[in-house]
Amino acid sequence: MKYKHLIPVALAALSFSAFAHVGEAHHDHGGFITGFLHPITGLDHLAAMLAVGVWSAMTTRRLWLAPLSFAALLLAGALLAQAGVAFPAIEPMIAASMLVVGLLLAAQVKLPETAGAVLVGAFALFHGAAHGQELAAGTALAGMVLGTALLHAAGIAIGLGFQRAHRWLPRLAGGVVALMGLNMGWSLLAG
Repeated sequence: MKYKHLIPVALAALSFSAFAHVGEAHHDHGGFITGFLHPITGLDHLAAMLAVGVWSAMTTRRLWLAPLSFAALLLAGALLAQAGVAFPAIEPMIAASMLVVGLLLAAQVKLPETAGAVLVGAFALFHGAAHGQELAAGTALAGMVLGTALLHAAGIAIGLGFQRAHRWLPRLAGGVVALMGLNMGWSLLAG
């Protein structure tokens, strides 16, 4: 496929419409399938979760530590939001997560494994709060965690593939995710 390198650029161009689905469009959804699809259907969540997996595969020996931290704290953030805990600046923090994780991936930054897990886990609380405001408890949250785990696994597989392929591909992918975060942040400031 001659133009496969343009796919990340197209995704970045579409990122203006990627939001964490919080606010006026608030809906109370339930069911496992709804929860499972929820992180996949929001381009911002999709990009961030894949990037966490790719970055983890590219920079650490314990590939599952940061993704596991993300998934666990995603659930914690959702449960806290459903319990009435108010999270400040959910959308800006999701944009910041995309920017930071994208830059970490683009620069191939190797943090101590625990520090990386804490960093992505902190961002995951906000992703979880965004989901928790929309999803009903129980099976929907279980679906959300499974969907997230599969996105992380896909990201790890992509990252391992990047190690065997061109080293510039993860840098490009990280740059695209960072640009999506900047674009989302800019959209929030302008809106």
